[in-house]
Amino acid sequence: MDLILWRWSTLVQLTSLVMVAAFFMVLARSVRRAEVRWWVMAWLANVIALSVTASFWFIQPARMTWFLGAYCGFKIAFVLWLLQGAWVVGRPTTEMLTQRSIITLAAAYGFVCALFIPSIDVLGIVQHLVMGTLLIGGALMLGREWRSIAWLSTGLAIRGTLALVEAAAYWANLDPADQLPAIWAERAGWFISMSSSFDAGVEWFLALGCVLAVSERAQRELAASNRYLLLAQEHLRRVADHDPLTALNNRRTLPDLFQDVRPHGAAVLFLDLDGFKQINDVFGHGVGDDCLVRFAAAISASFRPGDAVVRYGGDEFLVIAPGMDLAAAQSRVEQLRARLATQAEPQVRFSCGFADLPAGGSAMAALQAADQAMYQVKRHA
Repeated sequence: MDLILWRWSTLVQLTSLVMVAAFFMVLARSVRRAEVRWWVMAWLANVIALSVTASFWFIQPARMTWFLGAYCGFKIAFVLWLLQGAWVVGRPTTEMLTQRSIITLAAAYGFVCALFIPSIDVLGIVQHLVMGTLLIGGALMLGREWRSIAWLSTGLAIRGTLALVEAAAYWANLDPADQLPAIWAERAGWFISMSSSFDAGVEWFLALGCVLAVSERAQRELAASNRYLLLAQEHLRRVADHDPLTALNNRRTLPDLFQDVRPHGAAVLFLDLDGFKQINDVFGHGVGDDCLVRFAAAISASFRPGDAVVRYGGDEFLVIAPGMDLAAAQSRVEQLRARLATQAEPQVRFSCGFADLPAGGSAMAALQAADQAMYQVKRHA
């Protein structure tokens, strides 16, 4: 009866593992991530290990040496690749072991098991004890990343605990000293016969943990990329909205600036340098650029921090001073002239036109009025 249960339980787990492995192979085609590749190899190794077990129970060979070695090697490869994928989720830039190391360790372990394990009960004790220790140790190792891979860590811990329980059941079934009650050995035998079914259920939970870990990591990376894109967008917007020479706002910002002052009104000043072409012709464009920079700095220093200074284009500048009347604006312009008068040659001179933008008024009308007033001043200079 136990043999029938054993065969049935093994086939149930094997069918389950084939489905899990197929799922991860499909997942790997759409989600090209390192941890998914490791898990594909892990679940395939588990399928092979269970296929070896199923073959053994149906063939019933006289010698089990190489069946035993193959099972142990692929089962440990499953555990190591599983832990490797979990490690990569928590620490994307590092690997716990190299591919060659995992293959070497699994092959060496399988070879040693084939040589020195004499029976299935001893195999059950050793194999499940090693698996349980590795899986629980892996769960503890990943504890730092608990929030991002909680389901995976839990699945590793549960699968490891089940492996240790199975090791205890094999020990009870073996009971070399005949010290345990007969009922314990009987129940241990029944549990071992059904253990593959229990393993299948827990491994589905473990597979779910793998999928949720991938999803969580993808969400974190997407959120980080989104933050980076928002920062890059903000940087590009600042670059696009500012004049590279003077670092002032450029005319692209005017709609927003006028929208901000619309509820309360503002004074609008249109400033244009006098004789700027002559400065460029006589002193060169480098000196002309320096004059523009000095003029921009002088405007910013002469007006309030909340007043918007804009390089409108070429040697034309705007000041939008919210809540400022024209008398106060004229006083600020006089401060600007006095500041420029103390600077080195070539002397920077300018003409300025004023306009009042009433609350709720037309920004375009105020801008045109300030522009016309500036040219009116320039013609009579």
